[in-house]
Amino acid sequence: MAFKTQSENEDAMSEINVTPLVDVMLVLVIILLVTAPLLTQSVHVTLPKTAETTANVEEQPLQLGIDTQGGITLNKQTVADLAALETILKQELVKNPEVALHLYADQGVIYGKVAEVMAAVQHAGLAKIAFVTVEK
Repeated sequence: MAFKTQSENEDAMSEINVTPLVDVMLVLVIILLVTAPLLTQSVHVTLPKTAETTANVEEQPLQLGIDTQGGITLNKQTVADLAALETILKQELVKNPEVALHLYADQGVIYGKVAEVMAAVQHAGLAKIAFVTVEK
């Protein structure tokens, strides 16, 4: 019983055998194709019906507007200056600590004026500020 050793005439195999790798990948693809439709099925549930609700009028956000000349309006009422705006906002914050503010700034308003108004709103203590824009 003689064992054959590698002779000098035979070269070592230097290529990777990819056939087992391809087989494993094909099995994984088949598993994915079989399980994917099972994941998208939803459970059909009949939801309960309730009466329609409306938003609370008292919790409507404040509407702060800045026109092209730099005039400030709060809920469609003209505000004299930033100090008066800050005082009014502090009073509104005492009434409702969760009050929100929607800022309507005209396209032609100088950014510095918007920054001043935002600083006054922040000094008053309001944290919920939203910018209102128009969709193109």
